[in-house]
Amino acid sequence: MAIVAACSQPPDYATTIATQRAAKDEAFKAAPGNPVPADKMASMVPLSYFPIDELYAVPAALEPAAERTRLQVPTSTGKIRDIERIGTLKFTVKGQKMSLTAFHELDQPQITRLFVPFSDFTNGAETYSAGRYMELDPTPTGIYVVDFNVAYHPFCYYNAEYDCPYPPKENRLEMPIRAGERLRKGESSIP
Repeated sequence: MAIVAACSQPPDYATTIATQRAAKDEAFKAAPGNPVPADKMASMVPLSYFPIDELYAVPAALEPAAERTRLQVPTSTGKIRDIERIGTLKFTVKGQKMSLTAFHELDQPQITRLFVPFSDFTNGAETYSAGRYMELDPTPTGIYVVDFNVAYHPFCYYNAEYDCPYPPKENRLEMPIRAGERLRKGESSIP
């Protein structure tokens, strides 16, 4: 009976993140070319990640923007994309107080997720030079979990045909974030 009870427990944090990562690899393999080109599949999948570190999953308070403003950001294909500031996420990682602006992409009719593009000191050497993304589900309380273990490279990293917005200057973190998706050892930050 004790074995059955133990098996019905929810998975621990590391198992949950590892399962999500494996599911992403399987999804990419099931749909070659979307976003990983078929000729790059063997060299890019499975994706490479930093070790799972719970210290990079932290509570954050969303301070709503006094006024939602639009920001024009350049994209990987040289276009300009409009995004809207929703608010500022304030949190602490490894003793450092930080903030990231959460956005809404205006091509989406409703706010179903907060878009959090960011750059940090790993860009270009350990992660994609253009930065990484996180997406957060809205909460009624304004309290979120900023989890860098789920940070991912934008699709333009895998395939230059994708049009990806670059993180704005206000979302440049002044420290390395060694969590989430990373480059393979010896890999260039531009495929």
